Amino acid sequence: MEFTAFRDLKPFSQLFFAAFVVVASILIFFVLSLVVAIPIWGFNTVLNLPAINSETPLNIINLYKFIQVVQAIGFFIVPPFILGYLFHGQSNEYLYLNKSFNSQSVILVVAMMFFAAPAINLIGELNSNMSFPEWLSGVEEWMRNAEQNAADITEAFLNVKTIGGLAFNVFMIALLPAVGEELLFRGVVQNIFSKMTRSHHWGIWISAILFSALHMQFYGFVPRVLLGALFGYLLVWSGSIWLPIIAHFMNNAIAVIAMYFINNGLMNPQYEEIGSTGDSYYMAGISLALTFVFLMMLKRQNAGKEIPI
Repeated sequence: MEFTAFRDLKPFSQLFFAAFVVVASILIFFVLSLVVAIPIWGFNTVLNLPAINSETPLNIINLYKFIQVVQAIGFFIVPPFILGYLFHGQSNEYLYLNKSFNSQSVILVVAMMFFAAPAINLIGELNSNMSFPEWLSGVEEWMRNAEQNAADITEAFLNVKTIGGLAFNVFMIALLPAVGEELLFRGVVQNIFSKMTRSHHWGIWISAILFSALHMQFYGFVPRVLLGALFGYLLVWSGSIWLPIIAHFMNNAIAVIAMYFINNGLMNPQYEEIGSTGDSYYMAGISLALTFVFLMMLKRQNAGKEIPI
């Protein structure tokens, strides 16, 4: 017998129920993570997890990575499938996982994300230089501290010396977020807001803002909103969530692999900042133009596959 009680919920009710399912899943996976972590790392270490710094031992960094993976599964992977089943009956169909895509679109997505990097770097640099009025100095200091803490954790995660370490980072930082965040934000949240507002544009931009806000990294807020919107339009125009997943994965994987090469002396650190420095602004302009061209080519390539409201 099929469970159909939630299929007639209005979008507003779906939104609150989705939030409940996400919170419940996070709590369940948090408990499961403790059950697994305590025998491995010890009770005191798990419950009094020290902050990451330059002298943090490898076993603590591995504990952080374990928590990161479990949180990603509990937050982003499991809830969309539960909600897809409850709201529609077929999770694959609700999340647009069953929609086909062609090889030409994949090539265009990969090329677009590769050439988009300088433009993303420039927008990120401009965003990071924003400042607040004096009366909001306390808020600004809190935001910069939160940003620095996130940067410290990311730097510790990315500082690996082996191919195995790189492969795990690609899985943890590129693949899991690409799949999970697209399923939740494009597959569920964007879907709900598009129906609520009866507009794909509103659904795309609201979910993109929420997507960026959730990361709690304020000085990368604008480029992450724009990336979220880009992924949203890829879903709407192609009818398949696989294209935004591939684009998201490429964006993250390029950064992970580049940092591996830089940390191991195989690449000049300046390449990480290409497009964001004065002598490479022109590359950011070319990057932005090419990104727009590739996006329009993708829209034309997938004409007729658009998702209806």
